[in-house]
Amino acid sequence: MDNRTGRRLIGVLIGLFSFAGLGAQAQPAAAVVELFTSQGCSSCPPANDNVRALGDRPDILSLSFGVTYWDQLGWKDTFAKSAFTARQVAYARALHHDGPFTPQVVVDGRADVVGARKGEIEALISRTRLLGGPVIDINGQTVTLGAAPRNGPAADVWLVRYDPRVVEVPIKAGENNGRTLPHKNVVRELIRLGAWSGKAERFLAAPSATPGLMTAILVQTPGAGPILAAARA
Repeated sequence: MDNRTGRRLIGVLIGLFSFAGLGAQAQPAAAVVELFTSQGCSSCPPANDNVRALGDRPDILSLSFGVTYWDQLGWKDTFAKSAFTARQVAYARALHHDGPFTPQVVVDGRADVVGARKGEIEALISRTRLLGGPVIDINGQTVTLGAAPRNGPAADVWLVRYDPRVVEVPIKAGENNGRTLPHKNVVRELIRLGAWSGKAERFLAAPSATPGLMTAILVQTPGAGPILAAARA
């Protein structure tokens, strides 16, 4: 190997190592679709299917939240958490509903629909837009938000960790007794990192105790208002 070939090879290797050392690039989402569902709800499986299909689209961040208020009716949802129920209750107030319901799909924090209505979900996705938020960078456990004009109140910064796999759960009681329900993009952790007021901000997230989860960041108007920006690692 002559000197020129050796220098070229060394340059290529340096480039490869430099690239490998970079943090994971955040992938912005064009739309955020949140499903509030329960394994104990007989009308929820079609909604699960709709949102599971959306999970294959790279421009959409689809998230499935298990809620707890069906748990006393014969089957305790294996993914439900009180924090997820609280998020849905906050949406009910923001969207002027009497209370939460399942299956509910909320698009971009701006509008909602019954989750079994696939066409209406698609229509909401086509009408809503994530506007007014920062550029999001996710590098390991560090989350950086860029500066952007912000006239309203400081927005909440949410860390979402979810399971990207299709997980099948056999149901042994309740309205779906005997069925095996597939789930995808099931949210396992929801953590408020802090606030973003328009200035560049940096947050450090604690590592997850559950292996295999993906990370997403939502920048959202407080009080379960419109989502301004979102990205996944």
